[in-house]
Amino acid sequence: MYANSNGLESIFQNNKKITHLEVERIIETQLKQQIGPTDLIVMLNALKFASEREFDKISELDMKANSMKNIKEVREASKRSGIQLAKCVKEFVNDKILEKYLEFHQKGTADGAYPVSFGLCANALGIDPQKAGLMFLYGFVVSVAGAASRMGIIQHYQAQKTIHELKPLIIKIVRESLDKSTKDIWQFAPHLEILQMHHDRMDSKMFIT
Repeated sequence: MYANSNGLESIFQNNKKITHLEVERIIETQLKQQIGPTDLIVMLNALKFASEREFDKISELDMKANSMKNIKEVREASKRSGIQLAKCVKEFVNDKILEKYLEFHQKGTADGAYPVSFGLCANALGIDPQKAGLMFLYGFVVSVAGAASRMGIIQHYQAQKTIHELKPLIIKIVRESLDKSTKDIWQFAPHLEILQMHHDRMDSKMFIT
């Protein structure tokens, strides 16, 4: 996640005068319109399917998660992050579902989408859905706030304030998502997606998204 700005770098290149409040609103929009209703629900269902040993459903979910990443750069970053996470956890945890998922990836029949990998790893580590959801969204917020700090958009204390002020929203989104099925997945943030597309065409980049 450290190498991802989730479109913030593209926004910064187009408008150098971004305040910490605008950074917070950007992350809030991503949580409400992209990550919460899509990636979080995918992750929670992947965890559920892994606990129930339903690998066919995991494979189907993996394809669905990958197909919903409309932007190639974001899609590829999700796959790279997901597989690296799965490989890392596999090194110190023995879990048949996680091993099978990595085997399918090697054969080219699993994409390795980050939210799916995260859910499988959370199951392998015995992390319950609520805690996994909080970790998942908190990790996203920290990655974007950290990117904003490294680009010099906000100061360190402003990044910490942004993270802290978004905690109630993180809790609310997780609480509302715990019982949602794959049929409840959606996303709608066209302006953000256009800005994320522009990142792929930038000549000089600090981040992979």
